[in-house]
Amino acid sequence: MIHPHALVDDLTAIGPDTNVWAFAHVMKGASVGSRCNIGDHAFVESGAIIGNNVTVKNQVLIWEGITIQDDFVGPGVVFTNDSQPRSPRMPQAEARYADRSNWLAATVVEKGCSIGARAVICPGVRLGKYSMIGAGSIVTKDVKPYTLVVGGPASERGYVCSCGQRLSGHYQDADCGVCGERGADRDAE
Repeated sequence: MIHPHALVDDLTAIGPDTNVWAFAHVMKGASVGSRCNIGDHAFVESGAIIGNNVTVKNQVLIWEGITIQDDFVGPGVVFTNDSQPRSPRMPQAEARYADRSNWLAATVVEKGCSIGARAVICPGVRLGKYSMIGAGSIVTKDVKPYTLVVGGPASERGYVCSCGQRLSGHYQDADCGVCGERGADRDAE
């Protein structure tokens, strides 16, 4: 379902059973998988890749070079893709922006990662599978699988289960008291 007030430049780039809500914009050259939900006022730039079963809440900004696998992105999350941004129209920066390899820093959000509201994801990081990014965090470096990070800059605060429950120890050792998932059954880093 594409809301009548959404702007989707290429309907063939949207997978089946995906909803794009009012005032969201998905540019031509972006890719959105099946069974996704793109919230109001979200922006998905050309070159961004969104996998299957992804929830993108309202006002999320997803730029070129961002790959989101099977995840949850909370409201107001901002991704970035350039560690030294300047206007490409500025004469001093024009040469740098002539080639994407000079500035574009790819970011990967792995399967199961959840990103809390208003988090900022700095360029060139990898958010490990089933990791959890606390609301308002500023992520400046890679996050290991099943790791909870919070703060600015974000720092490790423990581990979470694939169901999202906080674990009492390392994710490979601690069993989940909520869903019953065993630590020994979780994939190694």
